[in-house]
Amino acid sequence: MKPSIPKGTRDFLPQQVNRRNYIFDIIRRVFIKYGYQAIETPVMENLSTLTGKYGEEGDRLLFKVLNNGDFLNKADEAALRERDSTKLIPSISKRGLRYDLTVPFARFVVMYQNDLAFPFKRYQIQPVWRADRPQKGRYQEFYQCDVDVVGSESLSYEAELVQIYDEVFAQLGIKTVIRINNRKILAGIAEVAGIPEQLVDMTVAIDKLDKIGIEGVRKELTERGIGAPAIATIEKILAIQTLPELEQALAASPTGLLGVTEIAAVMNYLEGYQLTNTLHFDITLARGLSYYTGCIFEVNVDTTAHPDVKMGSIGGGGRYADLTSVFGMRDMPGVGVSFGAERIYDVLEELQLFPAQDAAALQVLFIAFDAASHRYAFRCLNQLRAAGINADLYPDPVKLKKQMKYADDRQVPYVIIIGDQEMNTGQLSFKTMANGEQEQLTMAEIIARF
Repeated sequence: MKPSIPKGTRDFLPQQVNRRNYIFDIIRRVFIKYGYQAIETPVMENLSTLTGKYGEEGDRLLFKVLNNGDFLNKADEAALRERDSTKLIPSISKRGLRYDLTVPFARFVVMYQNDLAFPFKRYQIQPVWRADRPQKGRYQEFYQCDVDVVGSESLSYEAELVQIYDEVFAQLGIKTVIRINNRKILAGIAEVAGIPEQLVDMTVAIDKLDKIGIEGVRKELTERGIGAPAIATIEKILAIQTLPELEQALAASPTGLLGVTEIAAVMNYLEGYQLTNTLHFDITLARGLSYYTGCIFEVNVDTTAHPDVKMGSIGGGGRYADLTSVFGMRDMPGVGVSFGAERIYDVLEELQLFPAQDAAALQVLFIAFDAASHRYAFRCLNQLRAAGINADLYPDPVKLKKQMKYADDRQVPYVIIIGDQEMNTGQLSFKTMANGEQEQLTMAEIIARF
């Protein structure tokens, strides 16, 4: 059998793991700096926890886990005969892989509400799964790096999340555009267009604007039963670029005006703060997840700074007013954002922004000529490790050529060669692999080099 892995998943070689950890470490440090605490939740959740939280498209992308044992024993026979998978699933699957980290977090908050101090600021770095069509930058298994705060309606947290995005991407060296909008504005557009009951249909279509263009959005709106006059109104408002203009256009919608006020408040909090990246109010930003109720965010690579990078969003999130209410806990507002680690990795690799020196890579390899020098090298090895230097010893004193080939394969920057002369004098042969230069140094001098 030829070994393989499922479509949309990946293995990671040591260098890739180190580079991924470089991303995670930067994100984690910034989260902690802003006062967020780490939690973890299970890979699997009850399907009842997950379904109905991500909109119709999200529900279709949930990975379902078959019930244990003979799962067909209690299957809905009528659904089985009719080959109706939608009706069949509840009888054969009670669990699913988590689609994101936000809904499990809402469930977590409700379960542990008596153990948490509110506002509760949490971060979470774990994998999620979506049955999406694999393509560049889109995988079925991928990591999310989430940061949320629940228990406060303060818009200062929206401003703080903008700062977090800005600081992380500044440290990674990626120029980005942080787009912001408000779901209340979208609700206002639906009200002004006379289709408040079709808000979900409208936002699902608008959310695809950057993928299918305005013609595609117009077509989808029509297919969803939205009339031509309403579509014309929607298009006219989507063309607005400034908050004052938008305020006029939404004058008939109190909900829409509140959304404009909230966006303005976030901007006021950030007044005087020097952002490294671009913050842009984008009225076309919709984000398809149905639980957002206030400000929403999406981060894209700045194509002005990085014109050759073709990548979808590398971050996104928003405010949710009542996500915990479905789990029996009302009046628990929250807001959070996520970093798309897989896409960020691809962008860093394409732009060659990973550090040249991998902090987690092997720095020194000891090479010995015989058994006696091998034992001597082992003692020296322990001195380097005690000094915090990543070091290793080739396991056998075989031919020098074989040992040096291993050093090349491991891309070790420095090799220490030990034979009789080195043991007698304490001056070890220290070789720089990049240029072949070789020096005679004591252990103390070698340690001082790092």
